[in-house]
Amino acid sequence: MDKITKTRPLLISRPEVNARTAIHRFAVELSETAKLAWPMVLTQVGQIAMMTTDLAFIGRISTEALAAAALAGRFYIISVTFGVGLLSAIAPLAAQAFGANNLAAVRRTLRMGLWTALVLSFPIIAVALRAEQILRALGQAPDVARLAQEYLFGLGFSAAPALAFLAIRSFMGAVHRPQPVFWITLSAIPLNALLVYMLTYGKLGLPRLELFGAGLATTLVNCGMFLAGLWFAALRQPFRDYHVLAQLWRFDWRAMRQLIAIGTPISIASLIESGLFWATSLLAGLISTSALVAHQIVVQIAAILFMIYLGVGTAAAVRVGHAAGRHDCAGVKRANLAAMLIGIVIAAMLALALIAGRFEIVEMFLGRSARDSEETIGLAAKLLIVGVTLSIADAAQCIAAGGLRGLKDTRVPLLFAAIAWWLIGFSLSYWLGLKVGLGAIGIWIGLSIGTTIYAALLVLRFRHLTSRAH
Repeated sequence: MDKITKTRPLLISRPEVNARTAIHRFAVELSETAKLAWPMVLTQVGQIAMMTTDLAFIGRISTEALAAAALAGRFYIISVTFGVGLLSAIAPLAAQAFGANNLAAVRRTLRMGLWTALVLSFPIIAVALRAEQILRALGQAPDVARLAQEYLFGLGFSAAPALAFLAIRSFMGAVHRPQPVFWITLSAIPLNALLVYMLTYGKLGLPRLELFGAGLATTLVNCGMFLAGLWFAALRQPFRDYHVLAQLWRFDWRAMRQLIAIGTPISIASLIESGLFWATSLLAGLISTSALVAHQIVVQIAAILFMIYLGVGTAAAVRVGHAAGRHDCAGVKRANLAAMLIGIVIAAMLALALIAGRFEIVEMFLGRSARDSEETIGLAAKLLIVGVTLSIADAAQCIAAGGLRGLKDTRVPLLFAAIAWWLIGFSLSYWLGLKVGLGAIGIWIGLSIGTTIYAALLVLRFRHLTSRAH
């Protein structure tokens, strides 16, 4: 007779069950964060593509026109930086309200964001219309200042629709539906190129407006993007349930105070960062013209990468805000860890690409026919290698800062920015670059160390807050 062996059911220990559950939850969080982050990242890339298209068409007018447009673009970006930082608070505020299932609070946050965009646009436009006098007072050549003013006469009025679209974009990301913004931006890229081409060169019977036409085209495209975003937010599901246009005229002081309290430190931190790179450009200019050109090339590359990391950081702010709204401490930690993993992987891949193609990338900015370009290309390629460390640290600080914004913590990170970037980073850049004699490489070593310290401080701050909450 065959023996029948009875076996007991396999028992799984509680720690093993808990470990499997934790892994499953993290995998789900990683998937949700990736779904949220990729359209945000591609939207940022789309914004870069639009700016690059403008400069490509303007560059065909003349070298002076290109220089003036680049100067005007920097002038405009500095003008809107405060508004962009202030409106960045919409994402974490609306995300926490969404996590708490408070649709009215989500609506109030967006409404005050639109009010803020409108109010801030007036001084930005006023400054843009007086740009020539300001630039000449700052020592710019009269011809360059005049051409820059011509461009800003068309571009300056884009402040209102651009900031309002940013408010809508933050709202859509906070409710985990960023896809419409991505498709709007994707559609705007060829439309912007077409309008810039027609208005700059006077095609299809339109007058040749040159720099003013390029700026005007960008303003018209920004208006179209805002109207498209508003149509989605007001009339399309699932946004229609929020009734974003209900009582639009009603001013909510409580929501506005929250927006200002959280957004102002973000704005100041952005100005601190912009000021740091501007100051290091002055240091590079004291070394040599070649050092200044190489420095500016690498700064531009770093700015492009920063926009990518910013998309992941915004996703981190939203996911952390959702978990915080649910009072889910473990979910807050998972959200930040998932975003950090995604960001570091992206940064590592981009870093390898930069190292492998550093000479070809630099040559895209500076042709070999230019005077002393061999020296500049070689120096910029070396700076890119140093800048790889800064790039990875920049990804970490963007995501850690996003996580802290999701917890409505922005004041302490502002203090960290002042200490890490200026007290440590700039001091090291000055000492290594000018005193030790490492030149532009020393400047970038200082920037890299400062950014790494800032990222470490933000990560430690996040861990401290989440441990205390737990």
